[in-house]
Amino acid sequence: MDRFPHAADVDFHSPLDLSKAAAAVLDDEGRISGWGFSAQRLLGHSPEDVLGKSATRLLAAPSGQPTGQRLSALCKAHKPRSTVLDLCCRDGRTLRAAVTFSPLSDRGVAATVVVAAEVEALRSWEAQLAMLQGLATESSVGLTIFDSDMRVVWGNISTDLELGGVAQYTGRPAADLFPEGEFISRHHPPDEDQIMEHVLTTGEPIIGMHYRGRAPADPGREHVWSCSYHRMLDARGEPLGLFEESLDITDRYRAQERLSLLVRAGKRIGASLDVRRTAAEIADVAVPQLADEVLVDLPPAVIEGRQPPTGSAPGHSLLRMHGRTPEGFRTSPVSYPPSSPQALSLATSRPVVDASPPEAPGGEGSAAPHSCLFVPLLTRDAILGLVTFRRSSNPDPFGPEEQTLAVELAERAAVGIDNARRYTSQHAAALVLQRSLLPQHLPEQSAVDVAYRYLPADSRVGVGGDWFDVIPLSGARVGLTVGDVVGHGVHAAATMGRLRATVRTLALLDLDPAELLTRLDDLVAQDSDSHAEGGPIDEALGVTCLYAIYDPVSSRCVWASAGHPPPIVADASGSVALSALAPGPPLGLGGLPYENVELNLSSGSVVAFFTDGVVEDRRTDIDIGIDRLAQVLTWQRCPLEELCDRALSDMPPGPQADDATLLLVRTRRLGADHVADLELPPEPTMVAHARTLTERQLAIWGLSELSFTASLVVSELVTNGIRYATGPVMLRLIRDRCLLCEVSDNAHTAPHLRRARRDDEGGRGLFLVAQVSQRWGTRYTSSGKTIWAELAIP
Repeated sequence: MDRFPHAADVDFHSPLDLSKAAAAVLDDEGRISGWGFSAQRLLGHSPEDVLGKSATRLLAAPSGQPTGQRLSALCKAHKPRSTVLDLCCRDGRTLRAAVTFSPLSDRGVAATVVVAAEVEALRSWEAQLAMLQGLATESSVGLTIFDSDMRVVWGNISTDLELGGVAQYTGRPAADLFPEGEFISRHHPPDEDQIMEHVLTTGEPIIGMHYRGRAPADPGREHVWSCSYHRMLDARGEPLGLFEESLDITDRYRAQERLSLLVRAGKRIGASLDVRRTAAEIADVAVPQLADEVLVDLPPAVIEGRQPPTGSAPGHSLLRMHGRTPEGFRTSPVSYPPSSPQALSLATSRPVVDASPPEAPGGEGSAAPHSCLFVPLLTRDAILGLVTFRRSSNPDPFGPEEQTLAVELAERAAVGIDNARRYTSQHAAALVLQRSLLPQHLPEQSAVDVAYRYLPADSRVGVGGDWFDVIPLSGARVGLTVGDVVGHGVHAAATMGRLRATVRTLALLDLDPAELLTRLDDLVAQDSDSHAEGGPIDEALGVTCLYAIYDPVSSRCVWASAGHPPPIVADASGSVALSALAPGPPLGLGGLPYENVELNLSSGSVVAFFTDGVVEDRRTDIDIGIDRLAQVLTWQRCPLEELCDRALSDMPPGPQADDATLLLVRTRRLGADHVADLELPPEPTMVAHARTLTERQLAIWGLSELSFTASLVVSELVTNGIRYATGPVMLRLIRDRCLLCEVSDNAHTAPHLRRARRDDEGGRGLFLVAQVSQRWGTRYTSSGKTIWAELAIP
């Protein structure tokens, strides 16, 4: 048998009530003179079995006094007596029962009414009464009864304490109890009248609604209750009203809020690696749960990514971080006097609470009552600034738990700001390094017009390894290169700088593009092997490069690619096409050879060299990006600077995941009036003829003052060619920014500069050429070599 009945079977009538208990009547001799149906139901004996017989037959053998004597004493009592007896059931069981003997006459000679019930049922009923008594007088759960018109009828002790006396609210509507309160659970109607109407109408209870307000007995502190509503029915099953259960969960609710706030802070604060955004993130997390407004004051050095100053007065020369505006983040200068609580917090490195602070520096005060909490931003090395948590709608001062929470938020923000400061410093250093390694200005040359754009990756990604270069070569030619190093950061920028310098050095050797990339590939592979032996593999393993040479005399362009996207060409007629260049493997991988692609470009053609950051991102396929750039080049008659702007403005908006480098060149051609060619048979007499033709051509160009020097250079170069060649010798004069003298032959032997001794009969020719020219050198072709020299035009 269960000790307590189920909730649905609860009956608040006493088990000894005459409507429920087993009842019998005894005469003064203890014989049974009346036997009710309830007694038969309890013990199983029929009236025929017991009427007229002594009641002692129903008693089990008790301990203590004799059975008859005890029963006689109970029957002859002048007032009701209660005891516990063991009764014999008809089926042989023994039932422990609570029995009450009530005399029907004062004279003690009349009959006695006996009422009995099971002891366990009586104990259960008494426990229920004790529970109800506790709920009414001792429970911390507030119980309030409302009638069908939703007016207060009764409240227990907890409700009485919260209301400061429930009697003054009896008969008043529920809305009068907490006029400024509100439900903060949004899964039901927020209005209390609507909730009560719903419960009264449908009978559906509403459980666990969170309600926030100020109790009349404690108006200075905001509380949160968990409220439940249940309908009450009368004996006929009609709605009698409803009752409300309310439990003050303020401490638990605020603890949950603090925990959820810390979880949000862990996800949001410091995720951006940006000082300004991190300062805004702590405000986004703390408002409005902890404060109505959060202000962050930082030194300018921290905002700029530098080490915070030490030894200065607390609160001196700070910048207040304001929220995001359409123009970005806004700052304003602020400083605190030494006696202010802000300065005290910075000086002691501890939080300071000020319930009625003065007007904030800079005129940002408010006359409305408010409470402030000042918390310093601390790291192991220095104080980064100050966070101000301000309340205005809730004037309650910040309690110990809220102070602890604010300190935790400030610590997280300090770590995020310091990490952002360090990252900003490293990113700025990497960006300065990268920009210093890129061309600071493009050299003057006549082969092409040039425009370029370089966009670094988003600051969260870090600077990359894109590079480009324009390299003047011999014979008025120009070398054009663009490349990309996989990865970001200082290492990628340093690798880019080494590779760009290597490409420039190899280009000045007058190597054709395929040969240059082959040698560069060998150097990168060697560099990667040396890094692999000593530690991590160098970023150069992911290098792509494109190198091209354009000759303005022949309008011939030759290029080769090491894993880099081919250029896009827009000819003078406006047609645009992607080069048929098949890229070779990226540098450092070896394998397939690099191949040259030759193309004749008409004067005025526009060629676009680019890295993948211009045409590809996470949201756009590279083919779509190439088509977009090709569409821009259809405007090839526009100035190159405008074309660059058009190309970058068509890029997808948003943060750049990779560097973007664009190099646009518009080709030129040197006309016949700037070039003079002469084929000479390999005969010694042709040297004098070459000098004569040189002097004549210089006179036509108005450069007669160079005749002696140019004749000397031509004489030495032609003599060298005739001496070692087996076929005709070609002499070319080019008037450009300088005077170029070139002599080509079919020999592959390289001339070497040496200083002749006093008794040597030869060996002074190239030495003289080197002395009178500003540059000279040798380049090789498929049919031989060309020795060239450049003479400065006065």
